[in-house]
Amino acid sequence: MSDVEDGGGAAADRDGDFATLRVEWREDRAVVELYRPEARNAINGAMIAELHEVCARLEADPRPLLLTGHGNVFAGGADIAELRDRGRAEAMAGINSRLFERLHRLAAPTVAAVDGYALGGGAELSYACDIRLATPAAVFAQPEPGLGIIAGAGACWRLRELVGASVAKQVLLGGFRLDAEAALRHGLVAEIVPADELRGRAHALIDRMSASSALALRMTKMVLDADGAHPIADDLTQAVLFESADKHDRMTRFLERKKR
Repeated sequence: MSDVEDGGGAAADRDGDFATLRVEWREDRAVVELYRPEARNAINGAMIAELHEVCARLEADPRPLLLTGHGNVFAGGADIAELRDRGRAEAMAGINSRLFERLHRLAAPTVAAVDGYALGGGAELSYACDIRLATPAAVFAQPEPGLGIIAGAGACWRLRELVGASVAKQVLLGGFRLDAEAALRHGLVAEIVPADELRGRAHALIDRMSASSALALRMTKMVLDADGAHPIADDLTQAVLFESADKHDRMTRFLERKKR
């Protein structure tokens, strides 16, 4: 691992031990780039294993995650050669879906910065993140039925939660693609950003998150992702935060600023 500098001059550790990822561990975030340029960053077994390693570190030491793809593509789907050879046992093991759910359940917020194609498993990987930013060239699609399978790593239910049943059926059954404008219109992405500004805008979003209480963000995400209405969970979570020193310090600083 070696020290590197980002565009803003912040020190980071770059992890060179991965074959399919480029990973930077910064003090207040992790930056992960899917890196299989010879295969449009297609998600294969090696990448799944390496992303599990990233998740394990983020579970042990929570911090926001910025996930993006190398070049002008996010991820061109799963590795079809590997999928062709998978059978019933591999399907039941949920090789991709277990990883995406683990990513979704990370304690700190996750941001996907999507340029170009996010197809099949690549789209599902982006759906597992909390917030997505896209360039004008971004395209989300689920071509799995054309290959004789379903979008079995979360799209059949996660996409419905994100954009509604009607749009999800258009994508999953009708084969429609969501370009950047359609993704923005249906709430799948938060904003459309020029390609040369994508990572900078994603980092600015994480900067804004990092200015908030890390504990409050973690607990907000936990309550947001809980099933159904949960007023008791709201109360219990708020009770924990009300007793935190961070809450007291932040509100004291706010009140002191108002007096000036």
